Amino acid sequence: MELRQLRTFEAVVAHRTVTDAANALGLAPSSVSEQIRALERSLEVPLFERGPKGMRLTPAGERLRAWAGRLLRQAEEARLDVAGTRPPLRLGALETIAATHVPGVLARLAERRPGLRVEVRADAARDQLLSAVAAGDLEAALLLDSGPGLGGLGFAPPPAPLEFLDLEPVPLALVAAPGHRLADAARVVRADLRGERLLVNVPACSFWLAGERLLGDDVERVRAGSVTVMSSWAERGLGVALVPEFAVRDRIFAGALARLALEAPDLSLRLVWRADRESRPDLREMLYAAGSPAQRAGSPA
Repeated sequence: MELRQLRTFEAVVAHRTVTDAANALGLAPSSVSEQIRALERSLEVPLFERGPKGMRLTPAGERLRAWAGRLLRQAEEARLDVAGTRPPLRLGALETIAATHVPGVLARLAERRPGLRVEVRADAARDQLLSAVAAGDLEAALLLDSGPGLGGLGFAPPPAPLEFLDLEPVPLALVAAPGHRLADAARVVRADLRGERLLVNVPACSFWLAGERLLGDDVERVRAGSVTVMSSWAERGLGVALVPEFAVRDRIFAGALARLALEAPDLSLRLVWRADRESRPDLREMLYAAGSPAQRAGSPA
């Protein structure tokens, strides 16, 4: 099994026909066909079903599909490492946490590996970050979730071998204008909020999903925007907002917002990566740097 055969295999999978794969690779169709036959002979299993509508993967071909991408990525990483041109480590993060949590991770990485280059991609969409990790476009991503498994908050993770580490709890706060009718209540329950206007972003937003679980249909949802916009609208008395406590702590302390006494389960700050890429040394450094002090104490230096 040769790397060039795996590249040809991936091209046939992507283009569905030998002719189109050959055009994409700049090879003769006969060369593509021979490489696929040689790969099948070396593995002693058929990888494709040939039909009038093109090439379709067999069960063995489906299994090789995951291995091929992994082996080709590792070969490229090895080539760059030997040449002394390591690619940057790519970390994604929700915009909500990029400004508050990512700097600490970057500082710890810089302390441990001064020459390590890191690129950070901030995104408002959790699904785009997860898709990028699954596709190998990001090494890891920081997002918000809950529960024992990925997607416990109420979203569907992509079909990929994803692992995660919960770094720390993220408390939620239900905030309103200081003059809100429940601002001075010692305890607020779901029934007290019936008929209120809950300021939200989009249905895929972590705080929308948390509000669904916590308040159900008892509140009217009003599209506002980001956490900053939701908090500002709440401050003006346009509704209540369920947001991360760290994002509004200063405004609560200053009296610009009131924190309503509703018990809300914490979310988890979760680092997600592909399990089949853990062998990359830079990714191990990322996992170490992102962990809590207790987690880092139990990891190798």
